[in-house]
This record gives sequence, C-alpha cells and structure tokens, in this order.
Amino acid sequence: MSFEPLGSCKIVVCGDSISAGVVYDESEQKYVKSKETFVCMMQNSLNCAITNLSRFGNTISTALPRLKKDMTKEKPDVVLIELGGNDCDYKWDQIAANPKADHKPATDIKLFENALETLSGSLKTQSIQAVFTTLPPLDPDRYLKWVSRNSSEAASHILEWLGSVSRIYWWHERYNSAVIKAARNTGAALIDLRTAFLGTVDFRNYICKDGIHPNKEGHMLICSTISEYLNLKCPSLLKPAIA
Repeated sequence: MSFEPLGSCKIVVCGDSISAGVVYDESEQKYVKSKETFVCMMQNSLNCAITNLSRFGNTISTALPRLKKDMTKEKPDVVLIELGGNDCDYKWDQIAANPKADHKPATDIKLFENALETLSGSLKTQSIQAVFTTLPPLDPDRYLKWVSRNSSEAASHILEWLGSVSRIYWWHERYNSAVIKAARNTGAALIDLRTAFLGTVDFRNYICKDGIHPNKEGHMLICSTISEYLNLKCPSLLKPAIA
C-alpha cells in the first residue's frame, strides 16, 4: 500500500459481524454489539473519518450491493474489506439433520475469490485504495460445540460429515488463502490479522466462547495490527503520538 492522501481522508469499512463489533457476552449468554471494537478504537487513533457499513451475517454477495449503493454518498478514499467468515460457513443444523447429504457453503470459494478481485479492480478504476484483511483464526473445537448447540448427537452427525474437527479450520483457512490470492492478483493492500493472532501464546484467549468472534482483547489486537501496518505504510493517516 502506497497511499498518501492530500488533505482529508475518508475510510469505509465493509465487513461482517467482526467489523460490526458483535461479540458473545457470557454473562448475558447472547450476542451483543460492543462499543469496544477495533473500528471504534481506530476512530480514536486515525487522522481521518471512518464510516462502518459492516453488518452481522454479511457475505460478499450481501455486502457488496450495499457498498456499491453507498459509495456515491460516502466518496471514500480507502475501503477496508473484512469478509469471508460467513462465506465459508455451512448450515450446520441441516448437516446435523442429514450428514449423508451434499452440503454447500454460503459462497463457493471460487466465486468468493472472483468477487474480491472484481471489487478490487472496480475500486482501483475509481482511484480508491482497496485494503483486504485476512481472517482471524477460529477454534474448531469450541466452534463445533457452538454450532451443535452442545448436543452430543448433533456434534456426532456433524463430525460424521466432516470426517475430522480439524476440517473446520482447514476450510476456513482456504477462504483466508483466497483473500491473500485476490490481494496479490490485484495489487490490493493486505493487513494480515491471522498471523497476528497466531503469533500470540494462545490465540484462543482472543476469541469468544463461540470459537470464532474476537473478544475485547481480540479487537485490541486487530486495532494494534492495523495501526502498526499504517505506521509503516501510511503514517499520515495516524494521529501524532502524544509524548
């Protein structure tokens, strides 16, 4: 990423529940929208405006039409894209009910990769900097318990279809690789959140009980990773450090 804006700069975030700030509150035993998210944290450290268009459940097919619609109004200089976690997901209740059937992910991986490349190319023609983020890792064991709703029978049926719980991580990793490939093929900027999580002593400490959504510490890690990237590539976007 080589981007030094002239004057004011505007960033649009296009993502799913991670960017939207959805976390699992164990005390409330439900998903809540946190105010301590990486987007909120970045707003305090960036020397520019941020508009967050992220939504819970967003896949690339649901996020991009809204982004296209809002682009005229927002007129961003940078679009940060954080997608993939829902695209690679399955309807686990259907798998649990019929593990011998053929089940498909929400978005075919090739369609996902092609859509990212098309988006990056479209932004480039509008002189807008595309920035992709890799997917924070998931904890397959906790995630299996979550999608099976702690039912041993459902978990057994899902495992029958999967073959191994590690396949959940492997499949998620394939979509992460698709993000990396799309960025490389189109020259989009790439912020590697996944490596930051995996570089900790135990990345599971940064993930909620559901095994996939970053918790408060995870959002802090995402914020610091983005800040480090910008400090190296585009320091003018960051507010001066207070001595």
